[in-house]
Amino acid sequence: MPKKSALTSLAEQTPARGGVAAVDKALSLLAVFRPGETALTLSDFAERTAMHKSTCLRLLASLQHSNFIQRTHGGNYALGREISRLQGIYMAGFALGDVVYPILQDLVKRTKESVAYSVIQGSGQSALRLCLYRAHSEQMLRDHIREGDLLPLSKGAGGRVLLAFSDLNQLAYAPSSKEAKQLAQIRQDGYFAAIGDRSPELAGIAAPVFKSNGTLAASLTLTMPSSRYNKKHIAAVVTAADALSQQIF
Repeated sequence: MPKKSALTSLAEQTPARGGVAAVDKALSLLAVFRPGETALTLSDFAERTAMHKSTCLRLLASLQHSNFIQRTHGGNYALGREISRLQGIYMAGFALGDVVYPILQDLVKRTKESVAYSVIQGSGQSALRLCLYRAHSEQMLRDHIREGDLLPLSKGAGGRVLLAFSDLNQLAYAPSSKEAKQLAQIRQDGYFAAIGDRSPELAGIAAPVFKSNGTLAASLTLTMPSSRYNKKHIAAVVTAADALSQQIF
């Protein structure tokens, strides 16, 4: 009988309430694949899940039987064709708004401020920021940006975050030396917060939203009158952006 590991496995750290432990463990094997990885060794699975190799081996056998895992010619383990089949079904019914709106609305509820999900429109120095989704604060004094509005890419918290996490060469955007330094700081911080950057009366807090492959998808921006700026909202914005990043392909 294998000796129980002194470590708590990945599945045991976040068990499904009322679920099945063996299923949690099997799914945790699929969850350890990282962007760019095509195959993993048995040791990789054991190390990343904190489970015995013998346990991983049995679970991998079941996943292989169901085509969620396949063996490579080198003896390692790659994702199987069933993953691709399910992804096709998921993507056929995927509606971005159905994913974005609940998180925007939750952020408005938490902060009492308006929030926007914005993407880049165009390229070069004439590129703009398009407000794709918007959830409004119920307070009378607020930013009145609407879905479909185009805003400067080089001003405002949302625009600066989009620039900071974009491939500027691919975007054909050439920042000034001062702007390049600011963008580097935003990348280091993981967000941007400012008062009066786009308009003297407004403040904004923005964080990047990424696709599953690690590329930039959008910026999530909380806007408010300058007088209501609260740095405590930074954590809520970053958390919401991270939650979206786990759901967008």
